[in-house]
Amino acid sequence: MRDEFRADLQSVGQLLVDMAEGIRAAMRQATRALLTADRRAAEVVIVRDAEIDGLYRDVEERVCELLARQAPVASDLRAVITALHVAADLERMGDLADHVAKTALRRHPSPAVPAELRPIFTDMAEIADRMAGKIGSVLADPDADLAAELDRDDDAMDDLHRSLFGVLLDDAWPYGVETAIDATLLGRFYERFADHAVNAGEHVVYLVTGETV
Repeated sequence: MRDEFRADLQSVGQLLVDMAEGIRAAMRQATRALLTADRRAAEVVIVRDAEIDGLYRDVEERVCELLARQAPVASDLRAVITALHVAADLERMGDLADHVAKTALRRHPSPAVPAELRPIFTDMAEIADRMAGKIGSVLADPDADLAAELDRDDDAMDDLHRSLFGVLLDDAWPYGVETAIDATLLGRFYERFADHAVNAGEHVVYLVTGETV
């Protein structure tokens, strides 16, 4: 029974790793669509969001089965509950990549952000990619120290988010209200992507240490 539980838990862990890899690829594609008006990249993200949602449902189903069949306690229960929380954050990260892609598609064939904002969004995308990569790593091999680094990455994302508002609120902003609204929402999508990565990392810290961050 114990070996069966471990095997089932390992399968759930692999689903989470697959989700992390999927959302990382999705945000990369969404950013390319955003900055280069790549219609095909945006469409791929939108289609594959359903795959991430499917993985989330698989995690939910397997966790429910584990709880019903195995009635885990102590550290085993912590692992099962952590998986459910992390899956929810990853699913939301996939949705945020989808939102970026849909914004790019709505603006096609023009780029969704003006040239002045591309450096900020490029930097935000690099941080998002780094954070998604760390999530994949700590899910494959739980590491509380690496998971804790996500909070510092999030600080850098917050700094960029504030810089974005500085540009948008400047009296010299020349692109009008509609473009400013798009940029504001896009900045929020990247910022929330990072927040959910931090949440997932905190769940991993709890899994490893038993202590709430």
